[in-house]
Amino acid sequence: MKKNIPTIRDVAAAAGVSTATISKFINGTQRFSPAVEARIAEVIGQMGYRSNPLAQSMITGKTKTVGLSVLDVTNPHFTSIVKGANRVAQAHGYTVLLVDTEENPGREQALLEALSRRVDGLIIFSRMPDSELEWLAGLDKPLVFFGRLPRMTLPTVASDDHRGAYMMTRHLVTLGHKRFAYMGFSKSRRDEERMGGVKECLAAHGLELTVYDAAAPSAQEGERLCSEMMLGAGHPDALVCYNDLMALGFMKAAQSLGFRIPADISVAGVDNIVYGNYTSPPLTTVDLHSERMGVAAMEKLLDTIAGRPTEPFTLIEPQLILRGSTANRN
Repeated sequence: MKKNIPTIRDVAAAAGVSTATISKFINGTQRFSPAVEARIAEVIGQMGYRSNPLAQSMITGKTKTVGLSVLDVTNPHFTSIVKGANRVAQAHGYTVLLVDTEENPGREQALLEALSRRVDGLIIFSRMPDSELEWLAGLDKPLVFFGRLPRMTLPTVASDDHRGAYMMTRHLVTLGHKRFAYMGFSKSRRDEERMGGVKECLAAHGLELTVYDAAAPSAQEGERLCSEMMLGAGHPDALVCYNDLMALGFMKAAQSLGFRIPADISVAGVDNIVYGNYTSPPLTTVDLHSERMGVAAMEKLLDTIAGRPTEPFTLIEPQLILRGSTANRN
């Protein structure tokens, strides 16, 4: 015989209080005498009562759910961000709803507007230009943004992309490289910072930069651009890629064409995704501490939801990870 699931009315009757008292006790919106609270807690334990999250949200106006939008869930960089954010959310009793915008700026607004109606706050990655993001204010929810956002005053978390790219380029210059290329992704607001770091370092050493622009930040684009870069006259001896996926795609194609890495060209990426440590040779990269970014963003969002003060801008410092895909030219 199926056991009846106790309701809030059953708990109230057994504890000798009103259903409103039980609701306020469960939701923490009002304190009662120690004797009353002890009696309610004892009855709830004995009856095995569990509150209905939907009913609870109708009472409190809170869903205990937060939204997180990422640009490509298949990219391990974003997977690590989700992992860090989810760990913090779970520790505070929140559930994360994930949206993958699939690197498509045209999908972002509709997806985020739909998601905003189901959550208490949002963490947002975006490919849309800053000038087209004013609609975010109309969501009327606590928001945290990944990356720099000069036109709006939302709480933000960013990696120091410019510094990371500068550090990597300086390392390659120190190794004796002279002919530099950058494989970028101009549709990303972060691309300008990364390419800017490369250019600043090279300019300080009187070196030129050849730029290749990918249609997507993917391994497939790294493969596609490889032949154009390597089969022309005077191919580069050092390549910095917008991200690790592009670098890994380039390395695969270059080796298929008969080039040796790093003997013929040193290759470096950005993100420090886990797969870069298992290629041959392993990939030199800039670690942006993706998981830490997710942790920082979720902590900032939960503080905002709770009305607690939070730093308006958090910058995550990069770290060079030196592996076998780069070598000394001196």
